Amino acid sequence: MRTSCALLLTIPKKTIAMPIRYRITKRSNTIANNKAPQYIMQAVNTGVVTLDDISRQISNECSLSALDVKFVLQALGPKLQFHLEDGKIVDLENIGKFRVGFKCKADPDPKNLSVKRNIQKYHLNFQPAVELKRWLKIGLTTYKEGSRSI
Repeated sequence: MRTSCALLLTIPKKTIAMPIRYRITKRSNTIANNKAPQYIMQAVNTGVVTLDDISRQISNECSLSALDVKFVLQALGPKLQFHLEDGKIVDLENIGKFRVGFKCKADPDPKNLSVKRNIQKYHLNFQPAVELKRWLKIGLTTYKEGSRSI
């Protein structure tokens, strides 16, 4: 028996996940006086999950077909844009909140501020849901690229 899709909207407390791969990358600090190179650990992506992939996975866990799930997920984009253009914060509950922001050039006199002159670019702010933040705070298993040990 398949479960309702509404049950999928909660993040399981214990999940079995693959560890996150990283690589060591050489970086130079061009701002500081000390131009000696330093090394950082950088997360490595292992592929792309498509809308079709996610639709099939969700449909396997509920009574909706993969095509139904895909149509709903595709409809989310334009609805998200519509509400963001209306100045709303879009709260997708256990995913997070989206809101529009912009980079603005400051001016000492507020009378000189104008949309055309001072707003340099628009962007989306994303605030992950509490469940996702907790999941990240716990920490993820990581391993170095090219090694087999975790």
